[in-house]
Amino acid sequence: MVIPAAIALMVLSACSTSGQQQASQEQSSTSSSTDWETVGQTVGKEGKLMKGDVYRIDLPRSDLKVTSQGVDIKPALSLGSYTAFKDMGNGNAMVMGDLVLTEDEYNKVISKLQEDGIGQTAVHKHLLDESPAIWWTHIQGTGDPISMASTIRSALDETNTPFADSGGSESTDLGFDTSELDQIIGHTGTTQGGVYKYSIGRADSVTEDGMELPPPTGVSTALNFQPTGGGKAAINGDFAMTQDEVEPVIQALRENDIEVVSLHNHMLNEEPRIFFMHFWANDDAQKLAQGLRAALDKTNSAKE
Repeated sequence: MVIPAAIALMVLSACSTSGQQQASQEQSSTSSSTDWETVGQTVGKEGKLMKGDVYRIDLPRSDLKVTSQGVDIKPALSLGSYTAFKDMGNGNAMVMGDLVLTEDEYNKVISKLQEDGIGQTAVHKHLLDESPAIWWTHIQGTGDPISMASTIRSALDETNTPFADSGGSESTDLGFDTSELDQIIGHTGTTQGGVYKYSIGRADSVTEDGMELPPPTGVSTALNFQPTGGGKAAINGDFAMTQDEVEPVIQALRENDIEVVSLHNHMLNEEPRIFFMHFWANDDAQKLAQGLRAALDKTNSAKE
């Protein structure tokens, strides 16, 4: 029997739709296989499911009073601890993060993490001349997400990290024109904790042990502006760069009077190798945005 072409197309379409629905259901089932609510409860704070199915818990160190070169540092500028969980399937997850720790805290925290197999991939500075001394400690582990969340909570109990949002409303008037900054940077920022922030992923794919790392895991360039009065801002953050981009970015920053704070890796087995460079300046916000844009143009960063 010969099946008319129109009927054949309808059958193929129906099969295709059924297959797409099944694939969509399977993908949905896979992405929701981890009990993220319990992970958040175990850490002690609810997180957010972000792009790339990354469950991220932000833990700003609002308990710390830190100054750098005469500027009182807001937590949103550079004191934001976080953990980011990425489902790996079969009940396992990868966790990455950055913990903001005082000198009295960080070796105790490292010991707690090491006891249960969560490693450290970097320990370094984000600020110049900060007081008290702070060490930013990157972590990474794979395994049962709830077990890892319990280990992280145990480690954080060695610190005064708050697990509740500080609350309160802040003025959105930062003293500089954020729309002009957006135009200069080429991306749209957001106001958080009195700081204007950009998070810019890379245009290329970065993997760790064969698994793609979405930007919310920390593989992104962060540009943060904290108002310091009179149209000025203190800037801090870091550029995510391949090895060929490091020197051009340094040159662009220094040509625009932006200081280099540190250069290092955040991961151990990523492909391609990604270097992170932290920076600092306190000057006219638009002028600094021009300098940051000049450096950003030296990287293969995602476009808006």
